Amino acid sequence: MKQQRYDVVIVGGGAAGLSGALALGRARRSVLVIDAGEPRNAPASHVHNYLGRESTPPGELLAIGRGEAAGYGAEIVEGRVASAERLPESGEGEQGFRVVTEDGRSVEARRLLVTTGLVDELPPVPGLAERWGREVLHCPYCHGHEVADRPIGVLATGPLAVHQALMWRQWSDDVTLFLHTGPEPTEEEYEQLAARGVAVVDGEVAGLEIADDRFTGVTLASGRVVPREALVVQARFTARSAVLESLGLKPVAQEMGGVVIGSYIPTDPTGATEVPGVWAAGNVTRLTEQVIGAAAAGLMAGGAVNGDLITEDTRLAVAARRA
Repeated sequence: MKQQRYDVVIVGGGAAGLSGALALGRARRSVLVIDAGEPRNAPASHVHNYLGRESTPPGELLAIGRGEAAGYGAEIVEGRVASAERLPESGEGEQGFRVVTEDGRSVEARRLLVTTGLVDELPPVPGLAERWGREVLHCPYCHGHEVADRPIGVLATGPLAVHQALMWRQWSDDVTLFLHTGPEPTEEEYEQLAARGVAVVDGEVAGLEIADDRFTGVTLASGRVVPREALVVQARFTARSAVLESLGLKPVAQEMGGVVIGSYIPTDPTGATEVPGVWAAGNVTRLTEQVIGAAAAGLMAGGAVNGDLITEDTRLAVAARRA
């Protein structure tokens, strides 16, 4: 850290954080990005649906973003932020925050932008975590085209499994729904699955079959192996909200179709939280956002932060002129 106080400290250096840093750097703000180096999409081989950067490896996209943000003066350091706290207002009423990293470093900022993302909590089936982002998937728009026309399994762990199976049927006519620990489909759902040619397999899944470092099938508790080349799961999306919680913000549950799919920190459309001076962007506040959406949210938040600083700069200048 080259200085003790910045206009903005950004916690998290993914697409949202770097996009915010780029916007703020171009606005001639002093910006520090503190990144723990744990991007959610690290297991994936490529980023998709990012106009102009389709199929770019995630690490390469981040490297490009770091270079662009640094080119406008943003400072980017490695570290894990442990907490943040509001500082007493100055005599002129200027806001401020102190950010403390796990290794004891601290830095002050006039505003905070938190872009810490989320954690994908996977069902407790042996082998899932090791194949996550490779053949174990959750988002058809992220990975569907790459497994098109191949044998796909859907692991049921909740009421949304039938919806998942019918959705993935768009990419392959060989889809099997493994009921596992999910609820029994209704008669209407069974009819929908049959009409779309989706097979249904009873019994719990005990593990995955791996051959030559490739997922080849699902092993049931009965010992039966069902050949598959991709397996879709419903992860629980849990916001990395510790820094925001240290400021008094609380995550809330997000539902889809009446089912809780995770937790997030609420914000307004610009990313402003209920704590004045603190913004959030990306998956920490929008669980289903893809990379390009997270980048757009970071830009929106960066612009809002700069606008808020302009308002404060103007108020302080008027007060100084009157003094």
